[in-house]
Amino acid sequence: MIREITAKTLLSSSKKPDPWFGIKYTMNLYRGCQHQCIYCDSRSTCYRIEDFTNDVLVKVNAIDLLRAELPRKRVIGTVGTGSMDDPYMTLEATWNLTGQALRVIAEHHFPIHIITKSALVLRDLDIVKKISQVYAAVSFTITTADDDLGKKIEPGASLVSKRFQAIEKLATNDILTGVTMMPILPFIEDTEENIRAIVTRAHESGAKYILPAFGMTMREGQREYFYAQLDRLFPGIRATYERRFGDRYECAVNNAKHLARVFSELCDQLGIATHMPHYTPQIAQPALF
Repeated sequence: MIREITAKTLLSSSKKPDPWFGIKYTMNLYRGCQHQCIYCDSRSTCYRIEDFTNDVLVKVNAIDLLRAELPRKRVIGTVGTGSMDDPYMTLEATWNLTGQALRVIAEHHFPIHIITKSALVLRDLDIVKKISQVYAAVSFTITTADDDLGKKIEPGASLVSKRFQAIEKLATNDILTGVTMMPILPFIEDTEENIRAIVTRAHESGAKYILPAFGMTMREGQREYFYAQLDRLFPGIRATYERRFGDRYECAVNNAKHLARVFSELCDQLGIATHMPHYTPQIAQPALF
């Protein structure tokens, strides 16, 4: 169910840009996600999203808030979107909040980092290209190179093959783009064959970077949903998870060191960075009247 809500604020800020993506300001235009990935951390009880599985909340006043908040920022830093939802889930095609937000960001000359699992981002290619004159990066979450497995674990997202095609389109337009290869699900995706396939396909598509995490995290709320989906999709694997991880938060794959070595060596061979270049925050210049 899609529900409209009125938000009090839109942008949250951090003292320092985060080390992974260089994000200074986080922007979530929606709460909840239609992609329904079986491993999604946003289902965790700590986030207090009442019915993440069935409801998506649309912040109907988001663009007005952005227009009010962005000019007041003393520091120009990267605006990140895609942390608690996917900014290009299916409803974005109708609501266009992300598209509108990007135009506001472009007007104020702020940089952007987008994380998505959707080829719909190509709809906004022209405005992302404009923002890239300051800084723009688009990261596609890809944890398997196989479309069939991808549809199982990320049923509402674009096919993995479509994501690689989107990377290629962005790259040919000189937009910084790459892969967030996380999470790698233990006992499901943690094979050398899978890691090699992702890196190879990313290279062929023009990705400049791949950011890996060889495992996943689990918390209250998320864990219960994930285990239920394992029972449905991968019978028998749940027991292996329970024996191996118990109630742990960090759940590394069994062969993490080997896979990390395979990954690093192949990235070196193909010239793919294992970190992404960040925008350096700047003090905003006062407007001249």
